[in-house]
Amino acid sequence: MSRSRYKFGEDYRPYFMTDTIVAWLPVFSYPAFTDIVFDSWRFLQNQREIEILGFVVLENHLHWVAVGPQIGKRVGEFKSFTATQIFGKMKQMGYRTLLQEFEFFKLRHKVDQKHQLWQEGSHPRVIESDDVMWQKLEYMHNNPLRRGYIDDPLHWRFSSARAYARQPSIIDVCTDWM
Repeated sequence: MSRSRYKFGEDYRPYFMTDTIVAWLPVFSYPAFTDIVFDSWRFLQNQREIEILGFVVLENHLHWVAVGPQIGKRVGEFKSFTATQIFGKMKQMGYRTLLQEFEFFKLRHKVDQKHQLWQEGSHPRVIESDDVMWQKLEYMHNNPLRRGYIDDPLHWRFSSARAYARQPSIIDVCTDWM
C-alpha cells in the first residue's frame, strides 16, 4: 500500500511542493543553512535541467514550484544532499544540541542514518493551469506576510516574489512560463 497520495507523475509538468523540517525546527533561521538550499537549487538548475518557477523559504519549511526531467528523482537528491550538507555544517559549527534534536526526532525506520532533517515526502501537486500556478505563487509569496514577518512580499529575501516583480532575486527563477 502506498504511503502517500501525493506522487510525482509525468516529467516536464510543473509541481508545487512543500518540504518541511522534522518537528518544525527553525533550521532556516541560520543563513548558512539557507545558503545550502539555494546552492542546491542552483545545481539542479545548472546540472540537472530543473527550472524553478517559484519558491519561498521560511524558518522551518519551504515551498517551491519546479519542472524538468526526472523531477521526483531530483527532488529526492535535493533533500538528501541538503540534509548531508546541513548536518555537516552543524557539526562544523558545533551545534551539538541541534544535532541531538535531529537524532531524537528521526523516524525509527530510518536505520541507515543518525539524523533526519526533512519530514518524509514533498507532497507534490501537479499544476494543471495558469490559474492554479498564480494561486500557488500568491500563496508562497504571501506566506511571510501572513506570518507577520513583513509588510510587503517583495521584502522577503527568500522568495521568488522579487523575480516576478522584475527585481533582483537571490536565485534565478523562470518567470516566462506564462
